[in-house]
Amino acid sequence: MSGTRQDITQPKLGVVGYLRWGWRQLTSMRTALFLLLLLAIGAVPGSVFPQRSLDPARTADWIARHETTGPWLDKLGAFEVYASPWFSAIYLLLFISLIGCIVPRTSVHWKALRSKPPRAPKRLVRLEAHADGEVEGNADEIREAATAVLRRRRFRVASHDELSVSAEKGYLKETGNLVFHTALVTLIIGVAVGHLWGWKADIVVPSGDSFVSTVTRYDTFAPGPLVDESSLSPFAIEVEEMTADFNDREPSAATFGQPRDFEAHVKVVEEDGNAFTDSVKVNHPLEMKGATVFLLGNGYAPVVTVKDEDGEVLYQGATPFLAQDGNYRSTGAIKVGAASPEQFGFLGLFLPTAYIDPDQGPISVFPDTRSPALAMSMYTGELYPDGRPQSVFTLDTASMTKVETTDGKDALRLWLTPGEGATLPDGKGTITFDGVERFAGFSVRHDPGKGLTLWSALAALAGLITTLTIKRRRVFVRLVQEGESVRVDVGGMSKDDDEGLLEIVQEIRDELVGQSRTS
Repeated sequence: MSGTRQDITQPKLGVVGYLRWGWRQLTSMRTALFLLLLLAIGAVPGSVFPQRSLDPARTADWIARHETTGPWLDKLGAFEVYASPWFSAIYLLLFISLIGCIVPRTSVHWKALRSKPPRAPKRLVRLEAHADGEVEGNADEIREAATAVLRRRRFRVASHDELSVSAEKGYLKETGNLVFHTALVTLIIGVAVGHLWGWKADIVVPSGDSFVSTVTRYDTFAPGPLVDESSLSPFAIEVEEMTADFNDREPSAATFGQPRDFEAHVKVVEEDGNAFTDSVKVNHPLEMKGATVFLLGNGYAPVVTVKDEDGEVLYQGATPFLAQDGNYRSTGAIKVGAASPEQFGFLGLFLPTAYIDPDQGPISVFPDTRSPALAMSMYTGELYPDGRPQSVFTLDTASMTKVETTDGKDALRLWLTPGEGATLPDGKGTITFDGVERFAGFSVRHDPGKGLTLWSALAALAGLITTLTIKRRRVFVRLVQEGESVRVDVGGMSKDDDEGLLEIVQEIRDELVGQSRTS
């Protein structure tokens, strides 16, 4: 050996080598679990920040109130989390990683199903579970008896030589594992199908009113990226009656005023002209061919008429108010956009059973309409500044002026009961509280991937239960002929922690010894 030192030449990875290394990293189980965790963390902003697809008015209001952080979060996709590029990237990487895990493991599992159990080790005493015994008889007879005992216990059995028996069971454990991961892939596909071709919409409908399923009729409409808005199934729903039942017994009880039941009685006309009546409840949605209708909310809609000083109707109809507590103290807004030369609106409270509390002011003491009243303040100015969307329940008063009484000493406050009216200052006309209607809040959903998602979730649950409950076990029996007797060695091993393995090995030993003695 020469005294000169030679440099060690390290192997270099080429482009193909780096691609293989990257693929192995991506398709490892560790990466799949990390991406699954990352997907769960990435979904957190979707529940923390308002989402533009669900409530554009609330999202625009949030961004306007947070002038510094709002625009930055909007650029990062915090208000469109599930459609953002970074969330889609995690989604696709998880999809690829799961497929990369499933395909090779399926091939290995298929080969294992077709192959025989491996040869029995020479020293079974080294296995994690071991039991031995000695019986009289012939080794061939004992081997046949061992084969029968193991098959009765649903083991796959093979004999590689005359003095040993190998057995294996629990293949369903890996099958369940593969079913679980495959179901996750189909679950992701189902969610993607629902996101791309599905849509959801919300609408508030007072009793006696109806709506047709069109984009312009819904209060909010969130279509998937590949939805053709002109292809919506044009069904029609009329709310014949919205009923609510409240507990009015024992006023001193804790359950006084609590709701017992909500139900919207509707008349439906489907696209093909099929008409029928049904009821929609909280846990009883209306199933149709093109959509599912859920009852998400209910409340009161005061019927108000606003006229100008010439008696022309500027606004008329049932206006939904949003309940704020269990007694349905509700807030709402009446927007008179037809007024000229200046628009105006009303911001107020609806009280089903009105009471003036000395400390809290106007409140409702019971959720049903026993003594209804409408309390309002009036504002003038632009109703929709900068064309920003806003909720039907709110009035953007930032750029509006609060109307004062005729003498200018105090803000104008209106207190109306059904059938009463009031004259508005500055010749703006009159307002009349005509009555009260109930409204139903519907959520209309179309999800073409819900069937695939449901069955995938059930398959994933079944696969997970199978994986956790079934044990993968191997049991070996080795026989040694010692004169007229045979020494029986039984050993077992498992891929998981298996507390019952030793007991099974001992039972197999006892059965062999017992059968031999009986015979």
